[in-house]
Amino acid sequence: MNTAKPDTTTPDIEALPGSRTARWIATLDPGYFAAVMATGIVSLGLRLLGQPILAGILLWVAGGAFVALVSAYSVRAVRYPRRVVADLRAPSSAVAYFTVVAGFDVLAVGLVAVGMWPVALAIGLVAFAVWLMLTYGLFSSIVLAGNHPQLREITGVWLVWVVGTQSIAVLAASLTPRVPWAWAPGVLSATAILFWGVGVVLYFIFVVIIFLRLFLIETTPKEMGPAYWILMGATAISVRAAAGILDAGQSDPTQLLREMRPFVVGLSMTMWSFGSWFIPLLVIFGLWRYFVRGYSWAYEPKLWSVVFPLGMYAVASVTLGRAIGFGFLVDLASVWIWFAVAAWVLVTGLLVVAYVVGLRRPPRAAAEDQ
Repeated sequence: MNTAKPDTTTPDIEALPGSRTARWIATLDPGYFAAVMATGIVSLGLRLLGQPILAGILLWVAGGAFVALVSAYSVRAVRYPRRVVADLRAPSSAVAYFTVVAGFDVLAVGLVAVGMWPVALAIGLVAFAVWLMLTYGLFSSIVLAGNHPQLREITGVWLVWVVGTQSIAVLAASLTPRVPWAWAPGVLSATAILFWGVGVVLYFIFVVIIFLRLFLIETTPKEMGPAYWILMGATAISVRAAAGILDAGQSDPTQLLREMRPFVVGLSMTMWSFGSWFIPLLVIFGLWRYFVRGYSWAYEPKLWSVVFPLGMYAVASVTLGRAIGFGFLVDLASVWIWFAVAAWVLVTGLLVVAYVVGLRRPPRAAAEDQ
């Protein structure tokens, strides 16, 4: 028997179903693909730093999460289309769908590392199509349809747009030495440079807006959440994309890549420095949220937005360090990756606890919480 109360807050949206699984699908967080991003990037970091067994295990976990979430998002689009449309119409939730792009690409890069480049290429093409739809659809919705977000809505979540853009650059650079077709190196290198440039400009635009928001608007414990770690994650993935371009310049030294090298090295080190500078602030924000203001430690999907930047910082450091011969970055990454592993274990544990507690709760109580 359906014990759920109908969702009457928005008449145009489908009522919530009664079963737990169906209700989870109906209310699926648009940014849940951050779980794939986080798991995939920790796997990549472990592989780069000489831990292939753990890396392989996490790659399988990332693949399982990928299949589960693709299935859940597909079912939600079919069963609850008005809820999906409502998410896409609201800029602050629509931008979270860029985690789909990044999740696809991070998994694809992991597959490239184990030699499965044809599968990775196919996944990357799907991610590129999603990026096109989201980028131009969201931009048109904001500018042409007048669907303007308020300044308070522009949090670190918006930097997922940058992460999704840079993930395409990272995958393109990773595929450059693997794809055997004669035309591939030139096209993939150009794609990596193009998306890296777009991502860097988007980053500068959004980081200025976000800093203005932090300075000018009072921040609540709920708002000062995991999403702000994406600011560091967006910096790190921009550095990782730059490292990929530098590597491509070594394997296929075209004139463009040779001439861009000094600029790419300088800008990537600048961005790495800024991202590193921001980490202590993020720790302070977290201490204030949980210990000063007493915010709940319960699981929330956005916690994966902390794990991903930690893993990406390690990956960015080791790849840039090797690309420019800066051993300090490699040494730092070999230690930092274990912070990412610890964060992944913690968030996974909180997820398991939340799942077990949810199973023990009566269906009516769980339904009324939605």
